[in-house]
Amino acid sequence: MRLAFGIGFALTLSASTAFAAGEQAPLQIIVSKDQQSLVVYDGDTVVATSNISSGKAGHSTPTGIFSILEKRRFHKSNIYSNAPMPFMQRLTWSGIALHASNHVPSYPASHGCVRLPDDFAKQLFKMTGRGLHVLISDRQLTPVAISDPFLFQPAAQEPALLSDATLRPSVSQVDAKSVEVATIEPDAAKTAPVETEKEPPIRMLITHRGQREITLDIQALLNQLGYAAGIPDGYAGTQTVEAVRAFQTAEKLPVDGKITPAFVEALYLKAGKGKPPNGQLLVRRDFTPLFETPVVIDKPEIALGTHFFQFQNIDASTGKGEWFTVTLDNALPGGMKKRLGITVEEDATAFNAAQRSMSRITIPDDARQRIDGLLAEGSSLTISDMGLGQETGDGTDFVTITHTKPKS
Repeated sequence: MRLAFGIGFALTLSASTAFAAGEQAPLQIIVSKDQQSLVVYDGDTVVATSNISSGKAGHSTPTGIFSILEKRRFHKSNIYSNAPMPFMQRLTWSGIALHASNHVPSYPASHGCVRLPDDFAKQLFKMTGRGLHVLISDRQLTPVAISDPFLFQPAAQEPALLSDATLRPSVSQVDAKSVEVATIEPDAAKTAPVETEKEPPIRMLITHRGQREITLDIQALLNQLGYAAGIPDGYAGTQTVEAVRAFQTAEKLPVDGKITPAFVEALYLKAGKGKPPNGQLLVRRDFTPLFETPVVIDKPEIALGTHFFQFQNIDASTGKGEWFTVTLDNALPGGMKKRLGITVEEDATAFNAAQRSMSRITIPDDARQRIDGLLAEGSSLTISDMGLGQETGDGTDFVTITHTKPKS
């Protein structure tokens, strides 16, 4: 890798990063706060590097998985006295961005944003588009290629049938009489090339189920079994609590009206639904929710960790693409671990950490097929214990804020 940390910036474009005008290359940006550096990757290939200056003490730059939400060549801070932020690329609606600055020392000095040297900020602005992922970590991270049956691949395309073709005679026919082939006169309207509009890449998040998703399923199952839980809305109101009590009475369970793990397991068993899902897969496209589906996380007492995967380099002949992954450090808050029942934290530096987490997740076949049909160049997947944080909302991809272990 060609790196230029702390000495300005280096820009190296390879043949693999060339793309047509107007077409967004599936790059990703990784910022290291420890190294005060930024590296642009195409898969696992370094495309560009630069020194940066992140947030100083009291204004620390958050770590995690972000994407570019907005780009402005000329922007002024609405928080810090209209301070100029040229070539601004917004990462959160709460005020974190990449932007150019004429003061980029080799130490944290900003109010939370990532400052870039002017010349590099201009070049980076040309290379990126809305939705391009930016990962911020304390230590330097590097994407690595990964292949695993768990990861999605585009649905197989039916081969096109030719209405007219030139047949090449076999060797035995070369000196023989001419060969006549019956063909169908091509219809100009049908054979004209069709320009198909490419769909934007999808964003996926796999995380633990929230109480709302669990309650929605409980209400639906209670209704199916004849217990009037009301219209499923994800909130355990009076009608839902009474339905829970009625089920508990009928099944000789402790009658308290509470949605406990034991109650959920008994309800799923009675409804013939097998093991209750404890995870959720959410899909967005173009900053808009698309759909979500329950998944099952095995050994939920072990943290999933925080893993980011990006899909790209689709082969035109096979329709298959490559996945690249990065595992981020993430120290879960004590309250979150207690709520999720996590007793064992994931080691981000452990060998095959991403594969171990994937091996514990079961996704329904119908959801897999739907995702395979939606997969496009630059699609991404995040696996994390963090759930939907406050930074994920209207007009964003899935934003995952990670936590750093306190330094001893």
